Amino acid sequence: MPTVNIFYKNLDNQKDLGRQLSLDSVRDELKSFIAKELTCKDRELKPEEISIRLIDVDGDGMLGAVELEVTAYAYKERVEKQDQICLNITKFLKDKGPSFSETKVWLILTELGHSLE
Repeated sequence: MPTVNIFYKNLDNQKDLGRQLSLDSVRDELKSFIAKELTCKDRELKPEEISIRLIDVDGDGMLGAVELEVTAYAYKERVEKQDQICLNITKFLKDKGPSFSETKVWLILTELGHSLE
């Protein structure tokens, strides 16, 4: 099952509640969008199979105000279109509003095991 870690930057050492609320408000829609983007002929995904975690970051060093690390199994079709998947997710979020204007996305494709039965 794919996992999505969403890191978002604090501003002026204060919790950026506006950005967190924006992320919370698009979480379900983002799950559906990522499920669609990662669906391929080898595996059809449903939104409830996507795990999204919000991680509030203190300090500097991030490349964007919002960064997503999407980890999923390396099906051939995903490997072939990995850059486009990242661009599509970035566009999806940027279209949601100014809180996401500095969004960066990484797709980490790997062998996966899981504990789900």
